[in-house]
Formats: sequence, C-alpha cells, structure tokens
Amino acid sequence: MFTFEAPKETNLKVLQFLFDDNELKFRFLTDLCAVHYPSQQGRELAVVYHLHNLVDNIRIRFKVFTGIEQPDVFTATNLFSSANWMERETYDFFGVNFVGHPNLKRILNVDEMDYFPMRKEFPLEDQSRIDKDDEMFGRGGSIL
Repeated sequence: MFTFEAPKETNLKVLQFLFDDNELKFRFLTDLCAVHYPSQQGRELAVVYHLHNLVDNIRIRFKVFTGIEQPDVFTATNLFSSANWMERETYDFFGVNFVGHPNLKRILNVDEMDYFPMRKEFPLEDQSRIDKDDEMFGRGGSIL
C-alpha cells in the first residue's frame, strides 16, 4: 500500500487536498489509529489514516508523527464524520489530543484512568511472578 508522511501541522491540508482533487478522490476514511514508537524521541506517536478512493478502488496510508510530551494533532472530524469515534478511541488508548474535536473524551476506558494502555510503557507480563510454569507456556525446558 502506498504510504507517505507529512508534518503534523499539515494533516488537514493534506487530507483536504486528497479529498477535493478530482483525480485522487480519496473521500472515504477507512481507518484512523495510532502507533507508539517509544525509541523515536520527538516522534513517539504516529497517527495513521487509511483512505480509500471508492471510484477507482485505490487505498493509501498517510502518517503524521507527534511527540509524546505534546501529542496535539488537528481533528479530521469536519472533513470525515467517521473520524469522530476513531479519534476518540485513539485518544483513549494512545493519548493523542485531537485539537478541535467536538467531544474528545474516553470512549471505552473509565474516565478515572490516568494512563493510555496501548502505549508501550508497561511490561507485557510481571517478570517477578513465581506461580507460572514456563514449560506450560512454551518457554524454557525441553521440547518433547
């Protein structure tokens, strides 16, 4: 899939151009999500847009990166109404602040949650647990 990147400050201009251009016709937002890259300082969060030209059946992927300290990206809800819930979910799980969103609040997690669970800031399992038999999980020991 053709994938490209632009500065986060231009996300709306790029999306509007892709929507308005009579040859490109990317007028359907298939998906909007985020990815956490903890090792990329200043670019830890990527907002990923999947767009579809329904006339020619062509899909593209568009990315903007933002720092985790100020994860502000302009909302696409004025262009794509489907962006509303996808941006809320992305905020809920990754903490991306969609500037200008009409109702940016948690959608699946409790309001009291003070972290964003899809960020790679926590270990996948507690390494200090002693109640698990590694052989039962396919780790260590001999293979029969």
